[in-house]
Amino acid sequence: MEASVEELKQRARRTWAAGNFDEVSKVIPDVGRNVVDSVQVEPGLTVLDVACGTGNATIPAALAGGRCTGLDLTPELFEYARMHATEAGVDIDWVEGDAEALPFEDEGFERVISTFGVMFAPRHEIAAAELARVCSQGGVIGLACWTPDGLVGRMFRMISSRMPAPPSFAKPPILWGNEEYVRGLLEPLGLEVTCEPAMAIFGGDSVEAVVRRMEVNFGPWKMAQAALGDGWQELRSELYDLYDGASQPVDGAVGAFGEYLLVVARKTR
Repeated sequence: MEASVEELKQRARRTWAAGNFDEVSKVIPDVGRNVVDSVQVEPGLTVLDVACGTGNATIPAALAGGRCTGLDLTPELFEYARMHATEAGVDIDWVEGDAEALPFEDEGFERVISTFGVMFAPRHEIAAAELARVCSQGGVIGLACWTPDGLVGRMFRMISSRMPAPPSFAKPPILWGNEEYVRGLLEPLGLEVTCEPAMAIFGGDSVEAVVRRMEVNFGPWKMAQAALGDGWQELRSELYDLYDGASQPVDGAVGAFGEYLLVVARKTR
């Protein structure tokens, strides 16, 4: 019997709470800033960051003057989010919640953002409808989503091929990184969509250092290690080769380049 929606979401919560997600997200701070810049957060605007993690985009939005709320299914991540907000000197409301059932009123936010977050909600049409519902008329949604054929998209396919198949209702997250697909989700909801490719760089002293950071801290990798046991080393070797192939020298160190799709959608009706 396949998992129910609630069981799958509890599994997702355990996955993102495993390891130390902050150690991974903080090495790509430019992505959060890019999303915030793309929707033009200005002082006084209300901002919702859906599946906010440890605040990669929430905090830049608050620094830009937004009145910010960060929502995530995994409240364990708020420990780091609150710490970063305190260090930045900004005030943010952190709310435990589900991207498929946002606990906010219709049209309650002038800006709605998500950085590698909402794409992991299992039922894409429901999550997309929720983004549109809470966005005000004339408001803007900004998303960063890993592309299917980029480094991270290929990494997730590599891991999922070794893990039990997801329930039939759960669609692959990396579909959100396909422009045609994301337009198909958002445009019928009264959103004018523009997309452009962008690049995140996972830096480290070496490819091994980049892979080791993921192995120690990234929830999906931690869950794969637990599930595969002795078989993890074979997958790790394949992941190393993947990251090695996507890496280039950067400022005397190494950067693994991961493509993502930057999506900007304005609500017109």
